[in-house]
Amino acid sequence: MNDRTSGPERAEHEELARLLPAPAERDLPPGRHLHHKDTLMRLIDQDSDRATARPRPRLLRPAVLLPAAGLALGGVLLTTLAVTGQDSTPAPSAASTGSPATSPRGAAVLLDRIASVAKKSDEQKVRGDQFVYVRSLQSGNGGTFGGPVQLTGPSEREVWMAQKAGPVLKEGLIHQDGSYIPIVVGVPDGEKPVGSPAGLNRPTYTWLASLPTDPDALLRRLGTEITRDQDARDTPVKDRNKDQDTFDAIGELLRETLMPPRTAAALYQAAAKIPGVSVDPDAVDAAGRHGIGVARDNTRAGWRTAWIFDSTTLEYLGERSYLIRNTSMGKKGTLISKTAVLERAVVDGLREKPSTTA
Repeated sequence: MNDRTSGPERAEHEELARLLPAPAERDLPPGRHLHHKDTLMRLIDQDSDRATARPRPRLLRPAVLLPAAGLALGGVLLTTLAVTGQDSTPAPSAASTGSPATSPRGAAVLLDRIASVAKKSDEQKVRGDQFVYVRSLQSGNGGTFGGPVQLTGPSEREVWMAQKAGPVLKEGLIHQDGSYIPIVVGVPDGEKPVGSPAGLNRPTYTWLASLPTDPDALLRRLGTEITRDQDARDTPVKDRNKDQDTFDAIGELLRETLMPPRTAAALYQAAAKIPGVSVDPDAVDAAGRHGIGVARDNTRAGWRTAWIFDSTTLEYLGERSYLIRNTSMGKKGTLISKTAVLERAVVDGLREKPSTTA
């Protein structure tokens, strides 16, 4: 490798050096710093960026059918997992701040660093009779579909997700706005109840741990799972886009699960291979915490979503989505939704909280 970069390439190199936290010597094995430098220089020296695929509208893929009240409470999640690119940024406001996103080459370097940190986190022991508990803040669009955005919240949300391999009919419980809403599998009239097994739409800790840890193998596995799910839902082929669907799926897996370290690392490494993924230098979650975002633009839908990470520890904080052009939902820069994960834990029963378990 060489250091004879100049002009835009040198500027990009210096910007990435500023954005990425300085790695701690005691946390990285010998040669790891050289690896990061080589990775960065190799990406900068590439002659062309990976092509950006044609995105499709964000399709909601709920794992279960909820009662009307449950759908209302869960509505804040409808748009929190889409995308981000490198050519647009939200207008500065009290709710959202932004700066121009860097190129996809910078996202690969950042995701490699995030994966390295995630892999060192503690492994959890989760039994099939337990529940994964996640407490978060959620702000979402309370307006009509396709109409002007009416941002709600933020309000606190708690979920308890069953860890049985399945199939199960009772998948968990949501607590939000003072109500407890069971997450149950919908059963059409006259049909026999069929439970939901662990999988992409009900990602238990054990199922997540079973996923390939090689990024390329993981991308193939996710592609198979996504296609199977879309076929089951009769999703039109014209509304499918491999790259966008994969980005969305990884984001959904990060949201309200407890992630095995090796799986988390592999997911971040896999995300780095998705065309169009870039860095959002200053992203703010629903708790007001500033961080660095990994994002992708859904140009057909007209919005960008970033997964937000602490810029020092690289811990996952939450997500935000905002419009990247003027649409019927509002002006460019309008915030659509934002989340903030406050707590993750394993508990023994529904409505049980980590403090009571301890």
